[in-house]
Amino acid sequence: MITVHHLENSRSQRVLWLLEELGIDYEVKRYDRDPETSLAPPELQAVHPLGKSPVITDGDTTVAETGAIIEYIIKHHANGQLIPAANSPERLRYTYWLHAAEGSMMPLMVMSLIIGRIETAPVPFFLKPVTKGIAGKVKSSYLEPNISRQLDYMNAELGKQPWFAGAEFTAADVQMSFPVEAASVRASLDAYPNLQDFLQRIHARPAYARALERGGPYDLLGK
Repeated sequence: MITVHHLENSRSQRVLWLLEELGIDYEVKRYDRDPETSLAPPELQAVHPLGKSPVITDGDTTVAETGAIIEYIIKHHANGQLIPAANSPERLRYTYWLHAAEGSMMPLMVMSLIIGRIETAPVPFFLKPVTKGIAGKVKSSYLEPNISRQLDYMNAELGKQPWFAGAEFTAADVQMSFPVEAASVRASLDAYPNLQDFLQRIHARPAYARALERGGPYDLLGK
């Protein structure tokens, strides 16, 4: 049986959701973040050397990284569900979004989080203008234009079809859920109605609700 090593308020919520969508039996081992640093606890290093979540174990197999986990589950446990047909245009889009979630969008979201913390970090008063100036320059010249470009593209794609890979819901939508949720917090989706609609539709899925029940606290959208 698959065991999900699940860290609260993290990317591993997607793994629980995928398993619920597929109707696969699994176990959850929960881990709490450090209340001061928000980092994962050292116990996760016993599962994987990097000590991060998500990680799954399936018998003697250990798999880390959300995209790799999704590919493993789809290949070994999904019986052809939630993945478009091979060699189809939908399969190409599926593969793109499966990788773009962490390769293109989430680095920007993480940088946005870090820059925000730099702006509010306690520093000597004479350094405050320097740190704020550097953070502001990074935001205006790099971060905000690139986030807008990504959101524009994602919103436009969802204007062509209801889901990221095409007409049908797939595991690519599970993978893309976290960056879209993060963008709703770190940026703003006011100008992106298709992304707002995407969030509403995934949050209304029964499997999403069941995953929240299994995983416990998931306050990303409330932060």
